[in-house]
Amino acid sequence: MKKIKLVDLISPYLEIKEELFKEWEKIFQKMWLFLGENVQKFERDFAEYCGVKYCVGLSSGTEALHLALRALGIGKGDEVILPSFTFIATFEAVWMVGAEPVFADIEEDTLCISPSDVEKKITSKTKAVIPVHLFGNVCDMEPIYELKKIHGFYIVEDSAQAHGAEYRGKKVGSLGDVSAFSFYYTKNLGALGEAGGITTDSDEIYENLKLLRNHGQISSYASINPGFNARLDEIQAAILNLKLKKLDRWNTRRREIAEIYRRLLSGLPCQFQKTKEDVKHVYHYFVIRVPERDKLVEFLRKNGVDVGIHYPIPCHLQKAAENYGFKEGDLPVTEKVSKEILSLPCHPHLKDEDVEYICSLIKKFYS
Repeated sequence: MKKIKLVDLISPYLEIKEELFKEWEKIFQKMWLFLGENVQKFERDFAEYCGVKYCVGLSSGTEALHLALRALGIGKGDEVILPSFTFIATFEAVWMVGAEPVFADIEEDTLCISPSDVEKKITSKTKAVIPVHLFGNVCDMEPIYELKKIHGFYIVEDSAQAHGAEYRGKKVGSLGDVSAFSFYYTKNLGALGEAGGITTDSDEIYENLKLLRNHGQISSYASINPGFNARLDEIQAAILNLKLKKLDRWNTRRREIAEIYRRLLSGLPCQFQKTKEDVKHVYHYFVIRVPERDKLVEFLRKNGVDVGIHYPIPCHLQKAAENYGFKEGDLPVTEKVSKEILSLPCHPHLKDEDVEYICSLIKKFYS
């Protein structure tokens, strides 16, 4: 029986192993472990890759979301609109700054935040909207831009699952006032542990973020405002520098795998995530919506295929959010999708025959 992992962590590491050890040796010779030349190189190169002026390397994607909001001055008394169908960190970032989370529903086809529902949720207190580019798909940004013109809120991209994805020829990371990235080790561009970053074109936000990530220090032991310990370390930056060179090739392979899934699963009771016109998806996962989801998960795992459910409990129904007064029925599309969603392996080292095997099992299940 085949054994197919949802995420392959070994193969991308082996691609860079020899070169990586040489880079690590240089780091350990100098023992400059934070905010050194590797971090600076990654910040320059990733900013250029995204098509913006600045990138600020951070310790995690959660801190990226948190500090993105904080750098914009968002806090108590402000409202932030975000989808509930996302990893809990998106909600946590709003909680961290003391703002009020306002959950919007998603589009049933793209699984990304619904601009029409965002419009319904805007009030005089709305300070930011967080479009989450989920599973590598890009949100429909144009209607959000139109709402921003009218209401004047900030756009904070959550790009944690969409490194290299594009909207109308522009990469995510350049579509908002700030963009938060996770470089968690399972991501399309992942470290070997935790890492994150923020991209922006704003000089003011950039300078603020550099202070916020490092205790508000302008020099050793001289802090001009309270900050945080959220620095990207040199060891992880060296990994990201090597993997960034391979990201486009790896994303191309993910798109090839997605096309195989679409072809082989056509005609089955599987609904695919759709993309808007002029969007280039990068398939962090290949997700489908299916009847009898939990039984299919059990069947696939029994036959050697590791699959995931992203996400079985929407943020607004998590116990962590119970103090905000949300209840079942508030977001009908989100709640429906969370009961049907299934993530299939789509990593760039997956073989065609593995995808064919997964599809044959799904066909067998529904036959």
